[in-house]
Amino acid sequence: MRLATARALLLAAVAVVSLTPLSAQIGEPFGPGAAKLMAMTGRVSVLKDGVEWARTVGDVIQPKQIIITGDDGYAKFQLADGSTFEVFQNTRAVFHDSPGWQEMLNVLIGRVKVYIEHKNGPNHKQVTTQTAVISVRGTVFDVVVEDEDATTFVSVEEGVVDVRHLRFGGSEILLHPGESIRVFRDQPLAKVSDKTDAVHAALRAAAKAVYDILYSRGINSGGSGGGVPTGGTSTGGAQGDKGGKPPTGGNGPPPPPP
Repeated sequence: MRLATARALLLAAVAVVSLTPLSAQIGEPFGPGAAKLMAMTGRVSVLKDGVEWARTVGDVIQPKQIIITGDDGYAKFQLADGSTFEVFQNTRAVFHDSPGWQEMLNVLIGRVKVYIEHKNGPNHKQVTTQTAVISVRGTVFDVVVEDEDATTFVSVEEGVVDVRHLRFGGSEILLHPGESIRVFRDQPLAKVSDKTDAVHAALRAAAKAVYDILYSRGINSGGSGGGVPTGGTSTGGAQGDKGGKPPTGGNGPPPPPP
């Protein structure tokens, strides 16, 4: 009798120990080095191993993968720490381009908007381009790579960010809410270019126009199905439009901009 009781208790203890790792994973659907696609519409894909793969809501992207949106594309991703970033149309950005996860994105062309989560304390991340390094001290900011020369426009909505020139180095420029700067490939950093809400109003208007267009195009479209190659190549423009059928994408439109 005692032996049976002891055996039952041992089996129960083993079951508890075995279930602990599983329960610890609940609510943690992706690791600290990955990002989850939370909302999208239009053409959204990732480039890996030279092939462009269509994405759908719920898919997870991994470090070194290149996020690509077409001229009708929009995507919102979330990191394990709660931070999110939006990728707008005609954008190509490398996710976690460097080890250690400090570099959140390397924007090659197009526009991203970043929301850094600080509920667990300081959260130091960087967004880079071919001309600028943007170090996060704040919460909400836009980064736009405007052309093939990697002219980079940085605008802060909330919090503070540091901006320095990737090629010239030198002192960093601190941007506060309502301030912005444009970084040129062959010129040292200039002074802060704007201290009003005009830039943010323009960005919000542009974002709203994008949301409206994507809503009208994508509200009736179905999901594209994760893991479907579109036949893209490792070269080409920001649209990633060489070869294959683009994903139709979308689980409904993104939320309206703030």
